[in-house]
Amino acid sequence: MNRTTRPLKFSLASALAALALAGCAAGPDYVRPKLDIPAQFKEDGRWKTAEPQDAMPRGDWWNVYQDAGLNRLMDTLNRQSPTIAQAEAQYREAQAQLRQAEASLFPSLSATASRSHGVATAGAGASTAYNLGLSANWEVDLWGAVRRAVEAGEAKQQASQAQLAAIRLSSQAQLATAYLQLTVADAQLANLRQSEQLLANSLQLTRNQYAAGIVGDDAVASAESQWKTAQAAVVDKRLTRAQLEHAIAAQLGLAPAGLTLPEAAQPPRLPQIPAGLPSTLLERRPDVAAAERNMALANAEIGIAKTAYFPTLTLGASGGYRGSSFADWVSLPNRIWSIGPSLALTLFDAGLHRAQTDQAIAAYDASAASYRQTVLAALQGVEDNLSAQSLLHEEAGLQSDALAAARRAETVSLNQYKAGTVSYLNVLTTQNVRINSENTLWNVKSRQYTASVSLIAALGGSWQTADAATDIGHK
Repeated sequence: MNRTTRPLKFSLASALAALALAGCAAGPDYVRPKLDIPAQFKEDGRWKTAEPQDAMPRGDWWNVYQDAGLNRLMDTLNRQSPTIAQAEAQYREAQAQLRQAEASLFPSLSATASRSHGVATAGAGASTAYNLGLSANWEVDLWGAVRRAVEAGEAKQQASQAQLAAIRLSSQAQLATAYLQLTVADAQLANLRQSEQLLANSLQLTRNQYAAGIVGDDAVASAESQWKTAQAAVVDKRLTRAQLEHAIAAQLGLAPAGLTLPEAAQPPRLPQIPAGLPSTLLERRPDVAAAERNMALANAEIGIAKTAYFPTLTLGASGGYRGSSFADWVSLPNRIWSIGPSLALTLFDAGLHRAQTDQAIAAYDASAASYRQTVLAALQGVEDNLSAQSLLHEEAGLQSDALAAARRAETVSLNQYKAGTVSYLNVLTTQNVRINSENTLWNVKSRQYTASVSLIAALGGSWQTADAATDIGHK
């Protein structure tokens, strides 16, 4: 028996009309935001308007520190960091969601097969029925709902890609900072141990003088207090080093017991990051790109919400065979088929669609504000670290002068001791002043290392100019 829900001519006409109307899409088309951004950095002077270009290759920016140990740790981080692995999985999830949205652009095809056995009326014999069918359905994208969903999926994928780059850069910066702090802690430990030994010698000399009646008991107590304080400083620095080592292990995806780093003989060189940095670097901030793509996502979701006001058109077709045996399928009367469109429209929803649209618009406004705040935070981060680089360099210079003066005082004291004009206690005192001055300088250098890593991260990972760049927001 042949049957159809509508004449075939009407179905084809409906499909053609739907395709003609399918060029429009509800909701606003996305326009990349324009912000009023300063023409240059306050702390630099060479800068220009920024747009995110986080897909530019950065290279291994940590090579500027010329440290083989740091290079090995970075290689391990990039291969097995749980934080990066999580972001990579989320990016793959976004890719899969985009493919799901794109699949809705095409018809779906399904097949069915069944066998039933039963009795129709009392006293009648049992019968067996076989059914085999094939059906196709396609929701015509009249108002652009599917296209807006694909647009949203693309933006979400691109935002996830940018977020992956941001997390990778952040993880690398955290590891570099922890490692550099650890090498400084090793240098400070060497200084503190030397200071402890000098104060132990000073205590012994003071005790000898006390035994000879030259000094009183208060001098011995003071010397012992200084020595114990130096010992406590060594223990405290050992604690700092242990915690840094544990943090590095966790960043690498290891248990703290699985990583032991040898003490560094000397911290790596402090790179001289050029003051006149290329202005394109801020464009490569992945967090800025992610925020901009989230705006595009929110804009597409406004269109999705607005399509709910319009009817949906679905084209369907099915065909198959029905019979009491396989042999019956080849006979024409046992063939069945149907074809035709279906139209659905919500007539009353108590304001549901209006509320969903308002929610989508509010979400877009929030993402726009978040984007502006992300750009401002990026600008602040660069300015902060440019000023830190400059002022810490000045502070390090002053502290270096103080250390040079302490070394001169130590040399003078040693010469006076050799000439017999002062006691060895004077030499020990000037030596301890010199060691403390060195330790203070290392404190400043520690902040310089942190500022250098933070500046590189604030600028997107490196100051190397790439030959070509592609904004992930463009396809």
